[in-house]
Amino acid sequence: MKTSTPAQHITKVGKLRRISRILDNAITIPGTKLSFGLDPILGLLPGGGDTITGGISAYIVVEAARMGIPREILGKMVANIVLDSVAGTIPVLGDLFDVGWKSNVKNIELLEKHLEIAESGKTDTLFILGLILLLAVIVLGFATITFFSVRFFWSLITQ
Repeated sequence: MKTSTPAQHITKVGKLRRISRILDNAITIPGTKLSFGLDPILGLLPGGGDTITGGISAYIVVEAARMGIPREILGKMVANIVLDSVAGTIPVLGDLFDVGWKSNVKNIELLEKHLEIAESGKTDTLFILGLILLLAVIVLGFATITFFSVRFFWSLITQ
């Protein structure tokens, strides 16, 4: 797999930063510094919301991997998503956590910090494929947990 040039990195990071802002900081509450994005809003949708935002978050990490970001930084990025996903399984409280945690903003900061330090890196195709598989399993796993949790609680309510 071919690594991108510094100019392509700048363009790609700009697009990823916009995605991150939409997910984590799109809406600012007037008169405050508090902002949130689509992540906590979509997280209110049982089962589907966290799956959608988890998939988009995974896309940011995969693109970072394609830019040659080291495994250690990618691991931190995945950990941010996993923590966000685990917290997201808790109804309402998980969405409040999303407002403060902002895993996508943290991941963009990690990406930008690394690109300022070193602009090149060898892309490991097998590692990227493994990363995509891991992130897909995580996102689908949490979607499954959410689905069965909602189903369980629904059965308790309707009995």
